[in-house]
Amino acid sequence: MGSAPPVFIGCEEVEKHLHRASLLLPALEAALGNFSAGAAGGVVQPVRAVVPVRPHGGYLGVMPAYSAADDALTTKLVTFYEHKKDSSVPSHQATVLLFDPTNGSLKAVLDGSVITAKRTAAVSAIATKLLMPAFAEVLCILGAGVQAYSHYEIFMELFTFKEVRIWNRTKENAVKFANSVNGPVQVCSSAQEAVTGADVIITVTMATTPILFGEWVKPGAHINAVGASRPDWRELDDELMNNSVLFVDSREAALTESGDVILSKAEIFAELGEVLKGTKPALPEKTTVFKSLGKPLLCASLTEDNALLFIRSPMRGKTADHL
Repeated sequence: MGSAPPVFIGCEEVEKHLHRASLLLPALEAALGNFSAGAAGGVVQPVRAVVPVRPHGGYLGVMPAYSAADDALTTKLVTFYEHKKDSSVPSHQATVLLFDPTNGSLKAVLDGSVITAKRTAAVSAIATKLLMPAFAEVLCILGAGVQAYSHYEIFMELFTFKEVRIWNRTKENAVKFANSVNGPVQVCSSAQEAVTGADVIITVTMATTPILFGEWVKPGAHINAVGASRPDWRELDDELMNNSVLFVDSREAALTESGDVILSKAEIFAELGEVLKGTKPALPEKTTVFKSLGKPLLCASLTEDNALLFIRSPMRGKTADHL
């Protein structure tokens, strides 16, 4: 008798069970810690394989991961394309595959867009909780896409900021963001205006050259650098990268995939999981940068692009029971 056909879990179903990104925090913190524990953490997660689709300005990323702690075997597939103003198709799309680790059967196919958005924002929130300065009052978001919304949602839930600012290259998208979210958001005319005096800065852009410069950044600020996921793309300039304490989700991935890290030759101080495990200090009194690249394990077990560990707990007893 053959195995049951895989279940498909669409975007709306995922959203229903992951209505708050904060639901992912315990699983993500455990996954990050397991990943940084090396072999003892039981995580197998190679660096993402990327296939350029040059005629169409796109990329396909393949991110497999296995977590022994969760006995979870997953692969995340993500495509990211240069944004076209006249296109209704998102620049980033994702799909997560869940396998039975005992025999390799495909058990489920999940729309990965919501998982990716909420997981990425949740990891940034974990980094911010550990690294931001005491009494942080001003939050700045550079970028106004999907990740800007997911970051705003969880940051408003977990932190108390007196002021929120946003900047986007296309100002109308920043205005749309400010009019769409709950709570006042100041739309800034320049990135420098948005950044000046900010305690926490989130960069979620499609920039390929720096849009955030060290001379603008308040000493002691914390930066979550989420965009620029290719080795020749940048969001942050050399001054900021080399004069900050640098944290990453994965050393290997950062040294292979992050243009901000590779081109600046900045020294990585610690993985976020090492801080969570207590083997490295957080140093919130310093200017800190968390470079987020996303790994499959954080979904299946740990890094930015597998999202299954996250989805299991919120969905247990519901759709996940069919996996």
